Amino acid sequence: MRSLQGIHRVETLVEAGLNDCAIARETGLPRTTVRDWRRAKRWELLSRRHPTVPRPGCCGRCGHPDHDFAGQPGQYVYLLGLYLGDGYIVHHRRGVYRLTVTLDARYPGIVAECGTAIEAVMPQGRVGLQFRHGGTCAWVTNTSKQWPCLIPQHGPGHKYERRIALAPWQQELVMRHPELLLRGLIHSDGCRVINKIRHPQKTYEYPRYQFSNRSDDIKRIFCDTCDLLGVDWRVMSRWDISVARRASVARLDEFIGPKA
Repeated sequence: MRSLQGIHRVETLVEAGLNDCAIARETGLPRTTVRDWRRAKRWELLSRRHPTVPRPGCCGRCGHPDHDFAGQPGQYVYLLGLYLGDGYIVHHRRGVYRLTVTLDARYPGIVAECGTAIEAVMPQGRVGLQFRHGGTCAWVTNTSKQWPCLIPQHGPGHKYERRIALAPWQQELVMRHPELLLRGLIHSDGCRVINKIRHPQKTYEYPRYQFSNRSDDIKRIFCDTCDLLGVDWRVMSRWDISVARRASVARLDEFIGPKA
């Protein structure tokens, strides 16, 4: 393993315009080593070996250009809701991560909307689609080194087993697009149903939204976002939140509605 000083010295000489032979004579390094370092596109190989030394203008965690968190599109907030509901991130080789959002294949519109959101957030990547469990489950995927930076809620274990909190920049985006967060949460871990109440004389029917999650933190994020929009909610059970008041259901219908 070469020293960081040697790496920085070679980088300086490359930027000064010296060729491989001249740099080798100047530093005492083998010419082939200088050649390999020069060929490392934008020093990605060196950054991977020394992740604690970020390049100027680049993220010290993933090596990509500094992230414009505040400039993320609205689709990011929708994708965040999908992730908090039924998404996960796994680590692959060479610092690459794969985001997977698990959706019900009966709703192709939601599957397509998830893919569109990923393309908006990660335009340089490819969106994958796999059908599992006899075609009933759709996996929408994308691989990138940037996902742990863009979704800092990623971590080991189940989401309900660890603390989940929005970063300040995520909270600002949610304040701008609260409807999209609720839409993503309902599309992944919620539903809109017709509730029936039977009396001896008459049966009443009315629409109701329900959000189910085992994480108290994620349920709190759902409820706090409802509060931003003036949507009334109540706790149904340990894992379920209900929105049943007529005005609140009508408010959610404006930007969610039945799944399709």
